[in-house]
Amino acid sequence: MIRYLFRPFLALSFFIAIITACAHIRPHDDYLLSFTDESTDQYGYRDAKGRAVISLGKYTMCFTDTFRTYAIVLKEHSGFVAIDRQENVLYNVFPFDNGPDYVEDGLFRIIEDRKIGFADAKTGIVIIKPQFDCAFPFENGKAKVSTDCKSEFRGEHKIWISENWFYIDKSGRNIDQP
Repeated sequence: MIRYLFRPFLALSFFIAIITACAHIRPHDDYLLSFTDESTDQYGYRDAKGRAVISLGKYTMCFTDTFRTYAIVLKEHSGFVAIDRQENVLYNVFPFDNGPDYVEDGLFRIIEDRKIGFADAKTGIVIIKPQFDCAFPFENGKAKVSTDCKSEFRGEHKIWISENWFYIDKSGRNIDQP
């Protein structure tokens, strides 16, 4: 008899647990999607219901298709910048190959006061504050950097020259020193 009474209680408890867990999940429509007016070549962001949240013409181009916590946009006179949902500029994104830096090993390069650091591609959070004169992208968990670097043109390309290259890990720690 107790076994028959226990089944409905167990089913009800399971149902309440699922409802409670789902209440803490972020809604699926809590994102913005980029859109373009092709006749004017202007860019903006819409919410899941199609309403323009960031109106056309504020940015020259939107590089982040699905804007959750941050987006990379091209802002006139500022270059590539990361913005938050209130359109505050978080930092400048390192320009590479006529666009914002590529994501490598989950990170991309950022710039502040002519120094290079790294931000997380999923969250946009700065992982390694800008402190390097030159920094290559991460590869296999490490990046080649220098705090004493010069830029030099070789034909149409700019290269970095340094006598003091070293490698860092994803926490920014120099891994060349014992």
